[in-house]
Amino acid sequence: MEQLGQEPPPPSVTTDRAGRRGRRGAAGTGRRRHRWLRRTLLALLVVVVLLVAGGVAAYRWAGGQVRHVAAIGTYVGRPAAGVGTNWLLVGSDSRAGLTPQQRKELHVGNSGGRNTDTVMVLHTGAHGPSLVSLPRDSYVPVPGHGRRKINEAYADGGPQLLTRTVEQATGLRIERYAEVNFLGLVQVVDALGGVRICPAKPLKDAKSGADFRAGCQHVDGRQGLAYARARYSDPQGDLGRVKRQRQLMGAVADRMLSTGMLVHPSRPAPVVRTTLAAIRVDEGAGIRQLAELGRSMRKITGGADRAVTVPVAQPGVTVSGAGDVLLWDTPKARQLFDALRKDDPIPTSVIN
Repeated sequence: MEQLGQEPPPPSVTTDRAGRRGRRGAAGTGRRRHRWLRRTLLALLVVVVLLVAGGVAAYRWAGGQVRHVAAIGTYVGRPAAGVGTNWLLVGSDSRAGLTPQQRKELHVGNSGGRNTDTVMVLHTGAHGPSLVSLPRDSYVPVPGHGRRKINEAYADGGPQLLTRTVEQATGLRIERYAEVNFLGLVQVVDALGGVRICPAKPLKDAKSGADFRAGCQHVDGRQGLAYARARYSDPQGDLGRVKRQRQLMGAVADRMLSTGMLVHPSRPAPVVRTTLAAIRVDEGAGIRQLAELGRSMRKITGGADRAVTVPVAQPGVTVSGAGDVLLWDTPKARQLFDALRKDDPIPTSVIN
């Protein structure tokens, strides 16, 4: 034991060296850890920069692939803009680009006309998207041509006359336009690897080539087109067809924006390329608007009250020179379009 007041012995040389080595080892470990962290952060930064640069390049490339058409014009008496945005979605029955064999396989015949098989108004606003089908046999005034089926407006004056016809019939201003034809729809569905449809009842239609059992099933582009075009074997005729058209469009949007599709290493680029080649939009629309359109269509599939057909008073009325037509229920149709103009939810009284 040390004596009181006596100085303690100095540390040994061995102990002092061991302490210095320990301190140097700890410092070295800390420096190596910091170097590793800096390298890791730098590598992550490089990856992020490359992804962003690639994304910007892809966005610019896609923007250059968008096809435009003069679809929206100005004229005296055009409806004033409401709240939200209205898209006119058109499915053209053009056979352009189809070989005789493809026409046979797709059951689309050899007609040289260019009417519209699908006419829909998509409204987007604060209450979310709403989709209204306008049956092709709707009997409405076509500016400069008298009362005709709405699908004939496209044949009479192309996209601009069809847009004007829809604006005058609904009282809605159309801000955006998108159009796809038979072949384009088939190619998009095939590029997606097919889509899932769920018919409530069996459907067989010799003219369209539709042959489906009841229940959910996977279909390719040819089958999807047949499903959307079938009407002759459906007791509801054109009214039943527009419901299937909405179902198919929702299925395409759902598949296109699904997680599996977006993370698949080889799928997104061909899908984007095929879609942009298949669709035409108004001159003011671009990639951002098309992406918003896809998201809105996907939301439509999640709510039964988001998609309706314009209220019809008399289906299957025969008019001389026009054939069988559909007459709208004017009071209910006005109530529906007034709600869309104000960006209100679709009234329950017009949900069909």
